[in-house]
Amino acid sequence: MNADEWSEIHRCRGEGESIKGIAQRLGISRNTVRRALAMPEPPHDHRRLKGSVADDADARIRDLLQRTPDISIAELGRCIEWNHSRTLLVRKVNQIKTEMTTPAFEHPSIGTGLPQQPTSFVGRHHELREVRRLLGDHRLVSVVGPGGIGKTRLSVRAAEEYRRAFPDGVRFVEFASLRSENLLSQAIADRLGLETRDGPESSADDILIEYLRNRRMLLILDNCEHLVEGVAALASRLIEETSNLRILTTSREYLAIPGEYVFHLPPLPTHAGTGSGAVELFANRAESALSGFELSDSNVEAVRRICQRLDGLPLAIELACTRLNVLSVEDLAERLDRRLSMLTVSARGRTPRHRSLQATIDWSYELCSETERTLWCRASVFADSFDLAAAVAVCSDNVLSEDEIMEAAAALVAKSVVVRETSQDGVRFRLLESIREYGWGKLTVPERRHMNTNLLEYCAHIIEESTASWYGPEQLARATAVSINRGNIRAALHSVTNDPADPALVQRAADTLGASRFLWACGISVREHRMWLTQALELPGVSRTARGRILTVLALVQTLQGDRDAADFTLRRARELAGDREDPVTRSFAVHITGLRDFFAGRPDSGMAYLDEAERGYQLYGSEPELVSMLQIHRGMLLCSTQDVSSAAEAFNRVFTKTDEIGELWFHSYATYGLGHVALLENAPDTAVQRALEALRYQREFADPIGKTVMADLLGWALAAQGHGARAAVVLGAASSMWGSIGQQLYGADHWNTLRERAVHTARRHIGTSAFDAAWARGQAMTAPELLAYIFDEDCTGDEHPVPDRGLFTRATTNADTSQLELLSPREREVADLVAQGLTNKQIAEKLVLSPRTIEGHVEHLLRKLCLSRRTEVPRALFST
Repeated sequence: MNADEWSEIHRCRGEGESIKGIAQRLGISRNTVRRALAMPEPPHDHRRLKGSVADDADARIRDLLQRTPDISIAELGRCIEWNHSRTLLVRKVNQIKTEMTTPAFEHPSIGTGLPQQPTSFVGRHHELREVRRLLGDHRLVSVVGPGGIGKTRLSVRAAEEYRRAFPDGVRFVEFASLRSENLLSQAIADRLGLETRDGPESSADDILIEYLRNRRMLLILDNCEHLVEGVAALASRLIEETSNLRILTTSREYLAIPGEYVFHLPPLPTHAGTGSGAVELFANRAESALSGFELSDSNVEAVRRICQRLDGLPLAIELACTRLNVLSVEDLAERLDRRLSMLTVSARGRTPRHRSLQATIDWSYELCSETERTLWCRASVFADSFDLAAAVAVCSDNVLSEDEIMEAAAALVAKSVVVRETSQDGVRFRLLESIREYGWGKLTVPERRHMNTNLLEYCAHIIEESTASWYGPEQLARATAVSINRGNIRAALHSVTNDPADPALVQRAADTLGASRFLWACGISVREHRMWLTQALELPGVSRTARGRILTVLALVQTLQGDRDAADFTLRRARELAGDREDPVTRSFAVHITGLRDFFAGRPDSGMAYLDEAERGYQLYGSEPELVSMLQIHRGMLLCSTQDVSSAAEAFNRVFTKTDEIGELWFHSYATYGLGHVALLENAPDTAVQRALEALRYQREFADPIGKTVMADLLGWALAAQGHGARAAVVLGAASSMWGSIGQQLYGADHWNTLRERAVHTARRHIGTSAFDAAWARGQAMTAPELLAYIFDEDCTGDEHPVPDRGLFTRATTNADTSQLELLSPREREVADLVAQGLTNKQIAEKLVLSPRTIEGHVEHLLRKLCLSRRTEVPRALFST
């Protein structure tokens, strides 16, 4: 309860509303209402009102403010028929105006990754303050405690409340689904949006350190206990080699490295009566499980006894509350007493908290039906979230039917065994790690192997569907299915590579990896794709055909990384295995990649000869249409490098037309890019900009590092030709950083490097060396999603689906010498003008009807963009141009 809620509760009560009505209106418990009415003064907590009646009018208020920004409070209230507190309406309007005008610097594809919690946060206020203090004093804090004590929940809440203290953002990285220490850095890179920063000469650790070196960011590394040595080594490097990074880990075991501060999370207190955290949690969850439940003099002692017997362990309390639909509080207390007494005798080696959680999970398991138990145990094979279709595919058989799985899943959600999550990808389910481990432990070794086999089959099917649909209208949906199942795919492949005892499973995994040429564009990074391909080649018993196909895909990945020496060796092996007759399409693909390698190495003549040979092979042996389209794209790029513009346009147009007819997007984006490249060579930079923006708009839906980079480079060249010097410098700086991480700049192609040097020279001449260097440095610090948000002007529009003609780069620029001022969003420029006039943050906030915190954020951002250290330098920066 906060001060706003206290005030609203007293106002409603003063108007004669019942306690039950107030609770329903504000979305809080009746006990909270009673506690507020018993308090003569409001609490010292002034967070904004949550779950209030104003939230019901949120959509209508937003709609009116968007259509009529200057509408008065009185007129707005009449339009929505507001009959509540005017203060509450003013607060809601100001909140929405702040949200509508505050830059959204985190692109949706990056996000914080903070998991959405299905239930309210209860208690732990002292612990939150302690975590905040520790993060202020220490760069590495580990929240340690047994399973089910609430480590993840506390860390998520801390991140939500303290994210403003980290101007470069908060990122939550969940390690529970990982099975290999080799993927720790990759998991963090995925969350940071660093999929483009991949190279053969630098490790993933090096890439992370380079990106995080000077950023004021909070990384939350969740569920580290099963990978504690790897996390310790990585965290130690990150802390030693960065200056402002803060790391918060959650684990059952601390890392034991220098600089780590260990915060042992205690259980919820049980001794403070109705005001204790444990009792408050019980009451909150009991009200959800049993409508109308209230703490009273008659049941509070039994509730306290339950909480004490469960040692204040949040997960145990939540599981116990699900039994209130069939038991009274007193019956629940008595049964827990008996169960815990029996467990204490049979498990004396365990700690009291372990026994408490074990007893509660045991009881939940025993109270499940046989069907529910079976699904619980089988679903434990999922390392990540899963949907109902996945549960049916992996868990069903003649014992457990599809209908039974649907009913059992609903029952397990009701029992708090399975967590239901809703997102843009639909409804998905997840098991908490403690509950997943329990279910997995109930399976025998043969049952575990059987479930791993089913999971591999399901994941292989997802990948194969993506491969089969790669050239068609379902391409994006199938690629997204791979992306959201990345954790499960990792677990499935790890189960095979870690235990390659079953030849059939080994062959299944090898066949899948050999067929999936574009897995690196489906959410699995280039680096990780290469790792799985390399490990598949080391598996025993892989067929000659599968090995040849894996080698050709590996050669493609190595070539895209710029690792041409490794690719040359791989291609020789691939051609030997494929032969002329054994697998002619694979051999033609190997020839194709050889041509691509030579082109990138600056040998266009041999590159074209190999492409011609591959095309003849594709025509002769009837290859898939995606290979033909990919070859045409590569042919067009090569022809651009030899200045054969008309032939290049013909190759790109061929792909553009065919893909447009069938609704394909990925190859279409490359064809669009190619036509933009042609336009630039024909001295039509305006057309080149529009083509580059259109290509990036298609490409942003895919996790393709190469496409985003090459298209961003084209955009930078065209912007420089238009005279947009500062913006060109930002984009070129970002592209340069990405290319440097992939391999050689622009693959070492002389033609492309000449265009790059020309664009850099032009942009520097327009805005001067100092401004160019500042803009270039800003671009180099960007991730791919951050660059896309900048390109499409999302930091000031907030539009999730921008179109090119309303983006940042289609605006007319009247003076190319505005240099760094072009980097400011309209709101930041407005704030900068007021700062230059000498107004304080508070005065600016009042003038613009925004909160002081929002203004603080704008000032921080504009100072960083203008490369200034003090606000007193703003007038000189504004008026010197």
